[in-house]
Amino acid sequence: MKEPLKFFLIAGEPSGDLHGAKLIKAIKSLQPLSSFMGHGGHFMEKEGMKIVEHCNNLSVMGFKEVIVHLPRIWTIMNNTVALVKKVKPDRIILIDYPGFNLRFAKNISKLRIPVSYFILPQAWAWKSKRVEIIKKYIDQSFSIFPFEQKWYKSKGVDTKYYGHPFVEIDHLNENRAQFFRRHELNQKEKLIALLPGSRQQEIDNHWIIYINTIALLKKAYPNLQVIIAKSDNVTLPKADKSFKIEKNAKKAIIASDIAIVASGTATLECAIERTPLVVCYKVSSITWLLAKLMVKVEHCSIVNLIAGKKIVPEFLQSKMKPDIIKNKLIELIDEKSKIRNQMMEDFLTIKNKLGTPGVYAKIANEILKATKI
Repeated sequence: MKEPLKFFLIAGEPSGDLHGAKLIKAIKSLQPLSSFMGHGGHFMEKEGMKIVEHCNNLSVMGFKEVIVHLPRIWTIMNNTVALVKKVKPDRIILIDYPGFNLRFAKNISKLRIPVSYFILPQAWAWKSKRVEIIKKYIDQSFSIFPFEQKWYKSKGVDTKYYGHPFVEIDHLNENRAQFFRRHELNQKEKLIALLPGSRQQEIDNHWIIYINTIALLKKAYPNLQVIIAKSDNVTLPKADKSFKIEKNAKKAIIASDIAIVASGTATLECAIERTPLVVCYKVSSITWLLAKLMVKVEHCSIVNLIAGKKIVPEFLQSKMKPDIIKNKLIELIDEKSKIRNQMMEDFLTIKNKLGTPGVYAKIANEILKATKI
């Protein structure tokens, strides 16, 4: 195999940045002289990737919001295609972010550069026609859910599944006692984690509801402590001075007794770490109306989708009300609660479905095997 291999990666969101960084690390462990450039964030940059466009400039969701930012996104698209023509990487690796990545794959198809897709679009939920784009323009694909692999294979896409990246063992170099000391928290009192989202529009839609929910919850638990998992790319409105901020969402999840989480990958992290949670999400009225017409799945949370049933409560749009959320949290925060204990049992079932550690290494090996000599 020729060295060094040149890879061009595109991760358009903070979660993709983290997965991309770990994939880069796995590839480098097998091919140390490989080089990386593309769109991503701090984590990918730390692993040695040259950042062309930061994912903070790409992370947009919702129908209305995408339309507003469309001219800027199109400029980035055109610049990216031009750059790839110039650089001529050995392989392109796309990570999630389907609205941009699938169109990009189509736009560069004439260059005949092989394309790998890691974390496939959730076409089983909506926009099933994306399968045809994947068949035509993607050379190699990797699923992160067992039911997803079966669905894609039924549509003629030979996607590989090695487990979910969240089953990897992370060495966080900090135990729970150290975490509490660092944040000046009391281990004898309950701790709730707030994960309002990794995009600014999610913060804007969710924050006041989270804050009002905590205010109600503190009437039942006056000594309740609050930790907020905050992404670097968002700004939080002012909150109670007693609220603590943590940049590492996984640490906040592990340390907490319970969590309020915006629908997304963080809900699955809570399940894997066995932290009871309620799922909340709110978007613009236009986005919600269109989503209701287009989305085909029964549940919003990936935890419930994997389970095939509702095991975590979902409060979406108009149902995302502080008093309703508070009542469910009170049921779940009690360690003797049957509802809490059942949820914890269901979490074990979820984790067992997600495979074993070594996901990034296996995917890196497959990418290298498929890359031209």
